[in-house]
Amino acid sequence: MSAETSVPRPRESGVDISDSGLFKGLMSEAEFAFAFFDPEGRFVRANEVFSDVVGVPEERLLGRTPAETLTADLSQLVTHAIQDVTESDCPVTERARVRSTEGDTRHWALSFSPVHDEQGQLQAVALVGADMTESRQTEEDLRRSEERYRSLVEAQSQLVWITSPTGAVVEDAPQWRAITGQGLEEYLAHGWLEAVHPDERRHTEEVWKEALRGRTMFEWNYRVRTRASGFRHFEVRAVPIIRHGRVVEWVGANTDVTPQREAEEMRGRLTDQLGAAALRTARLQGATAMLAEALTVEQVVQVIIDVGRTALAADRSAVALLDLDRAVLKLVNGGGVPEVPGATGEEIPLSHSSVLTMAVNSRRPVFAESPESLKAQLLDAGGDEEVLNGFLATSDERAWVGLPLLAAGRALGALRFSFTRPQKISQEDGVFLEALAGQCALAVEWATLFEREHKTAETLQRSLLPDRLPVVKGLELAQRFRSGSRHVQVGGDWYDAFVLQDGRVAAVVGDVMGKGVKAAAGMGRIRNAMRALALTNPPPAAVLGGLDRVFDATEEEEQVTTLAYMVVEPGTGEGTLALAGHPPPVLVSPQGTAVLCDAEPGTPLGWPTTRKQFRFVVPPGHTAVLYSDGLVENRKRGLDAGLSEICSVVTEAPPEVVTSPHMLLDFLVDRMLAGYEQDDDVTALAIHVPAATKSD
Repeated sequence: MSAETSVPRPRESGVDISDSGLFKGLMSEAEFAFAFFDPEGRFVRANEVFSDVVGVPEERLLGRTPAETLTADLSQLVTHAIQDVTESDCPVTERARVRSTEGDTRHWALSFSPVHDEQGQLQAVALVGADMTESRQTEEDLRRSEERYRSLVEAQSQLVWITSPTGAVVEDAPQWRAITGQGLEEYLAHGWLEAVHPDERRHTEEVWKEALRGRTMFEWNYRVRTRASGFRHFEVRAVPIIRHGRVVEWVGANTDVTPQREAEEMRGRLTDQLGAAALRTARLQGATAMLAEALTVEQVVQVIIDVGRTALAADRSAVALLDLDRAVLKLVNGGGVPEVPGATGEEIPLSHSSVLTMAVNSRRPVFAESPESLKAQLLDAGGDEEVLNGFLATSDERAWVGLPLLAAGRALGALRFSFTRPQKISQEDGVFLEALAGQCALAVEWATLFEREHKTAETLQRSLLPDRLPVVKGLELAQRFRSGSRHVQVGGDWYDAFVLQDGRVAAVVGDVMGKGVKAAAGMGRIRNAMRALALTNPPPAAVLGGLDRVFDATEEEEQVTTLAYMVVEPGTGEGTLALAGHPPPVLVSPQGTAVLCDAEPGTPLGWPTTRKQFRFVVPPGHTAVLYSDGLVENRKRGLDAGLSEICSVVTEAPPEVVTSPHMLLDFLVDRMLAGYEQDDDVTALAIHVPAATKSD
């Protein structure tokens, strides 16, 4: 703080230190913190650095004691130091940690010195502070670096040694001598090379000398004679320490890599075994993945055939399923088994001796690595020797594997793999084959259950859909229903159309979310309830309100069902429409334009809401199309994009298609599904009002 400040300066106790320009410059420009105190310990002067350090402006310091202006810890340190100086008339040095205005902690060295007048009387105490943070940090970093280096060397169990610039040993290496058994005189006289294996010593010395000449890193590996256990493998790395362009010493570190070398040798011996095991594991994983995607027994069989051909290099693969009631095995793919003696067609009685029946009857794998082995096993199982001899004489197969398909201990059937050459089946191969059979059994069981449920659900769904649409004068109806895939469980899509008591026609398309029997059953309940409600109170809003109540009483909370329901007058096309969370109908004109109904979509059935109905007219010559979301939405196309696309597709239809509801539905379904994988049922219902003729 300069003497010219506008803040009144307190009396300076007779100490006149403000007139010197040199002193003022030192106070303002120096990087050190300065402060002066009178003998009573009050601030007389402080520079800007000191003010910044303590976080107090100079004008608030002057004339006050440290206890009045500084933090408790710092004021106590400064006060005691001033007292020590005034009492001893000698300098005092302290260290302090001060938190800066930026929030970090700084380390300061503080020096307190007495200031005397010409008569030698104490006039003031001077404080000079130096920021030691960076030097402290440098010291700490150096200490940590040394600790890390020592820890690293100890952790790696390295043997460290030092030589002169010429490679001569000049310092002891106790760790090295403890390993090699060299005495100190021997080590200093002959060095570490004396412990290197004689077969490797000369070459190691040449490489070492080359590194000395080129001042390059020395990296090598060799065997070292040890005190107790013969020779061990070591890796060495030595680097030159260069100062002012000259090598002052070499520092090397040896690492015992004997365990790694032994492990490498063992890995070499196990490479073939591990490689084979990895290949078997990969093949099993691949087979498991393919079986997980197989939904039908036919698909499972195809996977088994592929695995037999690729993973086992089998020449033939066969799958047989057990018909327990008839005590026979039914071959799913008869081509996988050549002419079977004693069997008729594609059925093998369990009483007949064969690889398949032996696997099922014993519930154990059958491995026959040669014709002799197969004959011996089948004879033990009660086979006819003459029949067996005839089979082996005519068959080109020379090795066989039979695997029972077991699910929870219950036999489902068996697998048969055969080879036209003798085949050695190792224990590891046997484990792989049993694991494969386990996966196949699960896949067969799931596929059988899937086919049964799929057939049941499909039958149920088909039975709940109308056999035919009503024939009404002044109205033409058409429908299209396309299942998502014959291998995907059926869903809850449905359509219906029927004549009401007043002669109008009710038309509906609905979608019960989900797959399988549950969805199909839910669809049946909603369809029947809707018919009953419509015949009693046909307005769409009333029907949807009644369905909401039925839904609450009969369906689960997580079930989602949507529908579009309309009532239309034949001839005029006058009608009303209500939506329950369903895509809007499309109105197609005779000119080939398409307009989406802008009725409020509403919420799915069972949601608390007030149902609304809207006037919806199908003028003569026009066609209204109700549809499920499978027509416009899929994994690659969102609903909004699908709604826009269906309108565009209509504009591309030829005139004769637009005026025919049957042709229009075929055109829409084919064009909307083109280029996409169908993953959902598609249902569409067309309501066409014929154009008026002159005779009309």
